[in-house]
Amino acid sequence: MLRFFKSSLPAQLLALLLLVLALRLPLLWLGLPLTAAELRALLVGERLHGGAMPYRDLYDGTAPLAAAVFAALDAVLARPVWLYRMGALLLLLLQALRLNVVLNRYDVHPERGYTVALTYLLVGSVSTDLDALSPLLLGHTFIVFALSALLPTSREGYDNRRLFRAGFLIGLGAMCYLPLSLFVLVGLFAVVIFAANSFRSALLLLCGFFFPYALVATFLSYNEALPEFVQFHLQPGLTDLIASGLPAGLQLRLLIVPVVVLVLALLRSLGTTLGLVFQVKFRQLMLVWLVVAIAAAAVERGAAPGVLVLLLPPLAYFSLFLWQRYRQSWLLELLLLLIINAVVVLRYRAHVPRLEGLLRMPAESRFGIEPDPHYAALRGQTLLILGPDDRAYFNNHPATPYLDWTLSQVDFGHLNEYAAVVRVAQKMGVTPPAYLLDQGHHVPRLQQLLPNIFSAYEPTSTPGLYRRRP
Repeated sequence: MLRFFKSSLPAQLLALLLLVLALRLPLLWLGLPLTAAELRALLVGERLHGGAMPYRDLYDGTAPLAAAVFAALDAVLARPVWLYRMGALLLLLLQALRLNVVLNRYDVHPERGYTVALTYLLVGSVSTDLDALSPLLLGHTFIVFALSALLPTSREGYDNRRLFRAGFLIGLGAMCYLPLSLFVLVGLFAVVIFAANSFRSALLLLCGFFFPYALVATFLSYNEALPEFVQFHLQPGLTDLIASGLPAGLQLRLLIVPVVVLVLALLRSLGTTLGLVFQVKFRQLMLVWLVVAIAAAAVERGAAPGVLVLLLPPLAYFSLFLWQRYRQSWLLELLLLLIINAVVVLRYRAHVPRLEGLLRMPAESRFGIEPDPHYAALRGQTLLILGPDDRAYFNNHPATPYLDWTLSQVDFGHLNEYAAVVRVAQKMGVTPPAYLLDQGHHVPRLQQLLPNIFSAYEPTSTPGLYRRRP
């Protein structure tokens, strides 16, 4: 099988696509529960499609480009969960094939073929974490496309347009998921090892990186949302993001297979002598890429949705050394079969109860979200949740800017200040939501502070649920 994928014929590409679809589609067809990150993306897209201005009319820290994509998907179809799933699959395929094309085109390794894409897609199928569309997966696509622009096309080095484009693509990636801005360090390292005039080239790269931010800042400034953009998205920086992916413990256990493959590949690469200076420099570049990827993954302590994708490009590159010619070729074929079997076992363990108990690894589906049974009768209503548990939005619609409860503490955590009370009154709007879900006994105090708005809400038979009188 490995020998088959070392060829670059169209038949190999077709076989690769069929293999990946056979691994991923059955589980998608059986159905995966909605994740917390997907629900937040659906709600953000719904609010923006409804006319809300990011950050000004929505207390949420989602990066601007990712939020725009979610709004565009909601414009196609309301609550488009299947579009998110298909989009995630297409993005992963696009990243794998693009990386494969770039590595083949630039002769970074003596051997060619589809082994890079094969490894990328196989290891990327270990967890269902990459079956869901996430800001990280979106942004990482731009990072992969930036790689070709970081590589010189001639001995004279770079031209201005390529370096600016590389920085611009990294900037677009950061505008989907802020920690991806760390990949500008990879770009600067590429400039140092490949460019003749490092200082001028670095400035071009940085200009390209900041250009998308300049455009977004201008747009938000005209719409009076720039201070909120800084407060809700930029100010938390790289240290105060809210992780909504799988628990770090489960993520680490799922990373066992990728890490084993990566370690084996690194060991073989260290014992391989490359003939061209460019190939040696590219290997150094991918080592820096690996370090930056680990740093970006560590920002949310490994709990960011789609965090596995950060390791796939360096792993796929170093796998070229793992799959290169070996005297006992049957060992490589056996290793590939073991990886495929490990992926199948880990991916489908939830459907074989004995496997889940044997591996002592809970299925990702256990961390999906379902509608809160206490509010099953509440459907299709406008709602404001005063608390961190947003499951009630599953079948209802947010009607105020207060989507992220942690960020909403800017107002609700300072109700002893006049300015915060005024902001709450303004954000409730002329048509307050039909229901309030009070998870922290906030309504009595709000009725005292803003009786014109909150005195219209009366408690229902469901604890914590208030209905607005007509």
